[in-house]
Amino acid sequence: MGGLRLRLRLGAWNWSGSSIRLNRVVLLSSDARGPRDEQTWRAAPSSPAQNENCWTWRPFRLQDLGLGSRWGLDNVNTRVRIRQWTTVGVALLLGTGCSVRKLAVNKLGDALAAGGTTFSSDDDPELVKAAVPFSLKLMESLLEETPKHKGLLTAAASGFTQYAFAFVHQDADELQETDMAAAKPYRDRARRLYLRARDYGLRGLELKRPGFRAQLREHPNAAVKGCRRDEAGLLYWTAVSWAAAISISKDDPNLVADIALIEAMIDRALELDEEFGQGAIHSFLITYEMARQGNGEKAVERATKHFERAMELSGGKQAGPLVSYAEAVCIPQEDRAGFEKLLTRALAVDVQASRENRLVNLVMQRRAIWLLARLDKYFLPPAQ
Repeated sequence: MGGLRLRLRLGAWNWSGSSIRLNRVVLLSSDARGPRDEQTWRAAPSSPAQNENCWTWRPFRLQDLGLGSRWGLDNVNTRVRIRQWTTVGVALLLGTGCSVRKLAVNKLGDALAAGGTTFSSDDDPELVKAAVPFSLKLMESLLEETPKHKGLLTAAASGFTQYAFAFVHQDADELQETDMAAAKPYRDRARRLYLRARDYGLRGLELKRPGFRAQLREHPNAAVKGCRRDEAGLLYWTAVSWAAAISISKDDPNLVADIALIEAMIDRALELDEEFGQGAIHSFLITYEMARQGNGEKAVERATKHFERAMELSGGKQAGPLVSYAEAVCIPQEDRAGFEKLLTRALAVDVQASRENRLVNLVMQRRAIWLLARLDKYFLPPAQ
């Protein structure tokens, strides 16, 4: 067996619960005399194979990736050949254990980063609230193994931002109405989660340009100029989480001083992909334009343009732009009628009409209800 060489090719992965099953594994062998046969191992029922050339597998779990579990091959007619492969197989697993483990982690990371509509299409926010922390901690565990996984870094920045807003920040706002002291721990926790999201976003942006964080502080506009379209999502989630942390920590001068950095990132994201997230960047800018330095009288005009574009890109299927405009524009403009009209429209959005927006619409409708309940705190009663 001195000249024997092996090559292991992994097929598609199926991720379900705590186990991973390989659909197809191909073992290629060759020796000094030239190529030999290719044996294909496929997932099959646990019953004995009827065909002598069929290999059967028991469920393949993550611990089988070089961690000493049995492979579960059952083929009476091939036992002699299996013995011949044993020594080489053990050497293969020991020699490539780290790379196989890394491959498994990367594949699982890809699956988590791809996301899908598992959470976003759910119609039970409380169920999602309980489930999301496990997903976020799993992402963090995988990032310990593969710290430069761009998809995971983006998903972590996005996930921590959304979780903080939907299930911590909103709770703090509602609780503050009756008990400011009780609301403070929620606000502090939301701030920490936003900053954790920001840091994951910055790590993602440093993958292609080491030192990006330091460059951003020195020359914000120049630093983001090198970002490309595929980084628009990272720019967006980093800027949004950073801005949210500032909004909840206005007594922290160090954070407030970072506004110029946020502005550079969100403006670059808009340049790169203004359609990102069905108008998500425009929705954020509705609020930001009202506070942007130098806007003056043009603030409402600019915010209105972003509102109109956000509604266009979302096809009118998102409540978010309506709530953002009512809160950011109508309140300072003392437009009570517009405020009520927009929030009523937000509550009328059919959460079943857009599956991928179902959860976010429910979250924003909850905020719309809360804002409407405070109507008389924002505006004078209508003239009789």
